[in-house]
Amino acid sequence: MQIITNKTAKDNKLNYQKPPKEILDLVDIQRAPFVQMDRKGKYMLLIYRDAYQSISDLSEKEMRLAGLRVNPKTNIGSRKIFYNNLKVKELPGNKEVQVFGLPENPKLSNFIWSPCQKMLAFTHTTGSETQLWLLDIAKAVAKKLTENHVNANVINPISWFRNSDAILLMCLPEKLNPLLQTDNLVPTGPVISVSEGDEAQNRTYQDLLKNRNDEHNFEVLSSSVLYKVNLGGNTTKWLDETGMYKSVVFSPDGKYVRLTTMHKPFSYLVPYSRFPQQCRIFNDDAEFIKLVNDVPLIEVIPKGFMSVRKGRRNMQWRSDKPASLIWSCALDDGDAANDTEFRDELFQWEAPFDEPPVSLIKMHNRFHQVEWGNDNLAILHDYWFNNRNTKTYLFNPSDNSQQATILFDRNYQDKYSDPGHFVTRKNIYGKLVLDIVKDTVFLTGDGHTPSGQFPFVDKMNLFTGLKERLYQSAYTDKLEKIFFPLDLEKGQFIVRIESPSDYPDYYIRNIYDNDDLIKITDFENPFKSIQQVHKEVIKYKREDGLELSGTLYLPVGYDKDKKIKMPMIIWAYPREYKDNDSAGQVTSSPNEFIYPFYGSAIYWLTRGYVVLDEAAFPIVGEKDEEPNDTFQKQLVGNAKAAIDAVDTLGYIDRDRVAVGGHSYGAFMTANLLSHSNLFAAGIARSGAYNRTLTPFGFQSEERNYWEAAEIYNKMSPFMHADKMKTPLLLIHGEADNNSGTYPLQSERYFNALKGLGATARLVMLPKESHGYVAKESILHLLWEQDRWLEKYVKNKEL
Repeated sequence: MQIITNKTAKDNKLNYQKPPKEILDLVDIQRAPFVQMDRKGKYMLLIYRDAYQSISDLSEKEMRLAGLRVNPKTNIGSRKIFYNNLKVKELPGNKEVQVFGLPENPKLSNFIWSPCQKMLAFTHTTGSETQLWLLDIAKAVAKKLTENHVNANVINPISWFRNSDAILLMCLPEKLNPLLQTDNLVPTGPVISVSEGDEAQNRTYQDLLKNRNDEHNFEVLSSSVLYKVNLGGNTTKWLDETGMYKSVVFSPDGKYVRLTTMHKPFSYLVPYSRFPQQCRIFNDDAEFIKLVNDVPLIEVIPKGFMSVRKGRRNMQWRSDKPASLIWSCALDDGDAANDTEFRDELFQWEAPFDEPPVSLIKMHNRFHQVEWGNDNLAILHDYWFNNRNTKTYLFNPSDNSQQATILFDRNYQDKYSDPGHFVTRKNIYGKLVLDIVKDTVFLTGDGHTPSGQFPFVDKMNLFTGLKERLYQSAYTDKLEKIFFPLDLEKGQFIVRIESPSDYPDYYIRNIYDNDDLIKITDFENPFKSIQQVHKEVIKYKREDGLELSGTLYLPVGYDKDKKIKMPMIIWAYPREYKDNDSAGQVTSSPNEFIYPFYGSAIYWLTRGYVVLDEAAFPIVGEKDEEPNDTFQKQLVGNAKAAIDAVDTLGYIDRDRVAVGGHSYGAFMTANLLSHSNLFAAGIARSGAYNRTLTPFGFQSEERNYWEAAEIYNKMSPFMHADKMKTPLLLIHGEADNNSGTYPLQSERYFNALKGLGATARLVMLPKESHGYVAKESILHLLWEQDRWLEKYVKNKEL
């Protein structure tokens, strides 16, 4: 644990610490399970895991190559989340059945349901390998399926054959090339990169390849052989080649397989997602059919978030046809700066791929996704970041001469106008398609409104556009979320219902009969010590009239009548908008369960603090103005409005207010402390503080440094370190792999603060990435934050 203050280095060798008991009791808990449903709605799978990993888990061997982080011993992602138990529940009953036959010390992941929905394939990782396992859902019995060593370094290694009688599995080659040492090498020559005049304005990627040994190791770790494994465990080599597979996908009818493989030359500038790749079609007997895409190395893409590479993108199978490929192509040469009526075009190519591809539809923005209905009906969604626009088109995929109908044309940040998501069902191929009754489709939505959140179910006639609301949650003291459609004809949905003190549980809801509500889970609330705290969503205005909001919590045992003034923590994350209306919308619900997690400020309700969580910090740039043009002014205005609002309620001592945030929230925190005197202290975790180190854009800023040098410099807390007069706690994972938030950002910022005499403390968490997962790290993090708040906020010298 590396800890440095501006006064002394005596804590450098500090061991991991634990927070006070009030906080510790909320951290050291058993999680409720993650829930999956089979698409028939008959079985619910409950998937359990420990709340945290251990620092010993994170200390296992890890190789970081071209954006991959893998454990070279077990051949699976080194940061993979593993689960340790499975239970099965047959609906609508309440009985949970423990799965029998699971391995000792389970480390389960990569769950894939069979097309028939009767089985679940998954991987189990031991100390030396990753294995393929199979669960019979109805019998609740699991077994190991093969002795082959699985390669899960790049993607999920499991693909089901259409008849659910076998699995196509990515395995390590029989003759595995040895990995090469990358430390303490004697160089044989320099590493050279070349620029030949093309603009390659790439983000600041991490974990890139650095030398030839890295190239060799990447190729070894990403190479697999495909085997066919039947349900009895018999294994045969399916394809007589070794490939660096990026995707393996069966056609809906199961007669074809789309294989995407990576190839050399590799790059030292971009991650593996932009390495050369080929997409080939094979039949289910592994006979080569067609090369359908050949993508070169992509180091150069035109500037702008909406710029893309040329050629075929987003290649996938059409879900309502036996074997039809679709993809999008840019009509503006992939350059967002080119002004064209249509940006993308969608194409289709039917098996056996002897005839030329056909155009299906042109769209005004970039392609996002298609929801297929039938031969004559499909729904396409596009989007454009710069104006936050999304369009939803109804089109006839069998007749491109018919003009598409735009069903919705809206700002995707406008939550109040969100029409919801179309309800889907599984078709004869086991793929999701629109659930259509004659010309009618169904939508479920979150139901955000100015007066609260009321999730809904609508039906809509696609050709008249007429809508009818079939159901809208009427709870004012609870929050109901639509989880899964069980039976549209009967009006049955699985919903999740919660309140601030009621842990989320699942129910079968009949939307035509409000009294027909069947509870199907009964999870225990592990956070009982805070279930009675006061929680509300407060609304207030910024000085310029912009509507803001935040979720306000009062400390455990607080007497609202006495209104004793308490210290407060504001926790927030700035978000950019292109219009005031969207920026001022309320999307937090006072009825959500109070659920603290490692990054939460809610723990300090037990320590006598008021907490304003998810405080709105919108940064708005309307029309031609960019949000960041007035970043600091708006940031400080948001903070002052929040403090004024809670102070007016009489709950806080405004001289004892802390502010904190993670990632861009850390960047926000450092800026607020540099440009205002509103706070007693700050906590900044895993942030970026010098924007000149991210010169080709950051967050929602598209302009590069040379186009907006004043903005980059003005927004960088590092450039204003001399203005820092407020105690700041900096925390960073030393293995942070997030683009832009190099650990160096915190280290150099701290050195600047230290050199200028500011009160600061830097804590580098060993082995941790952008988010923190080891229990030891999280407990110590909470201890650090508590000490900082106690010293500089609660007990601040006034």
